[in-house]
Amino acid sequence: MVKSTARKQNFVSIDLGTSNTLVYISGQGVVYNEPSIIAYKIKENRIIAIGKEAYKMIGKGNKNIRVIKPMVDGVITDIRATEAQLKYIFKRLRLENFLKNSIMLLACPSVVTELEKQALIRIAKSVGAIEVFVEEEVKMAALGGGVNIYAPTGNLIIDMGGGTTDIAAIASGDIVLSKSIRVAGNYLNDECLKFLRSQYGLEIGSKTAESIKMNIGSLAKYVDERRMKVYGRDIVSGLPREVEITPEEVREVLKVPVSRIIDLTVQVLEETPPELAGDIFRNGITICGGGALIRGIDKYFADTLQLPAKIGEQPLLAVINGTKKYESEIWIKLKELHQHKPVTFF
Repeated sequence: MVKSTARKQNFVSIDLGTSNTLVYISGQGVVYNEPSIIAYKIKENRIIAIGKEAYKMIGKGNKNIRVIKPMVDGVITDIRATEAQLKYIFKRLRLENFLKNSIMLLACPSVVTELEKQALIRIAKSVGAIEVFVEEEVKMAALGGGVNIYAPTGNLIIDMGGGTTDIAAIASGDIVLSKSIRVAGNYLNDECLKFLRSQYGLEIGSKTAESIKMNIGSLAKYVDERRMKVYGRDIVSGLPREVEITPEEVREVLKVPVSRIIDLTVQVLEETPPELAGDIFRNGITICGGGALIRGIDKYFADTLQLPAKIGEQPLLAVINGTKKYESEIWIKLKELHQHKPVTFF
């Protein structure tokens, strides 16, 4: 029998994002940051690629290969695939022994149900974790984005991920009020895809749509705007074709879905307690997630809502960076949990 205090255990945190999965290990940093995609060999039901390698197969697979996303729009669509993904990642990183009796923190979208949370906890324990904590991504994004969530003052966070946008008023270390909408990075990609089809009669794939958003997507005019050539299939003739689109066209496409995020932000502000609303008026809005990289999004929110708006620190890594900072809080919770009984391992 070996006795140990919780503080000697290994700490691991995972950002289970719709677009990317990230793994952080205390003392080592972020050891994994790749797309949340799995490629299966159908007949053998065997994983052949994961992350970046699987992403390359999107739209280019064959009848023997199935490419899936374990999470779609912030919802776990395949819990078995999620489990297989995590086990594959840990095996690839050779972390099986490291995970034994570890403390694990999972950051999940706010739309994840209680049943899904319990399933994720079971998965974490199946790979060796002895204690598992689940926190909302928007809370971790605020912490990682540079917001002092522990201060007794209100802050408004908008976390625009791949599947969902979470909006939360945070004060004194926790979420006071939050709302979520399934309008985020993937939704914006789909809007670009629909625009090319309706305006130019051109069928494009999701990867091309994402490239349009990333290369010329904006919500305000920017310096050195240039047209972009887009390749796809003509919906009438079925033949390959090329068109040129402008940043202005894409801007108008993106403004429509983003206006829905604006509307939800207004709802959160309307329901926020008056004292916190005053704080938010002074502190402004912090935008995190991949959506924060859209040119001019901070100015668009500031002009529309008449509130200060800024991009959080390292917006793409805000959630996983937040879990790093939250590690000390986890040890405090564990100490409180075990203060009357020592942790014993067999």
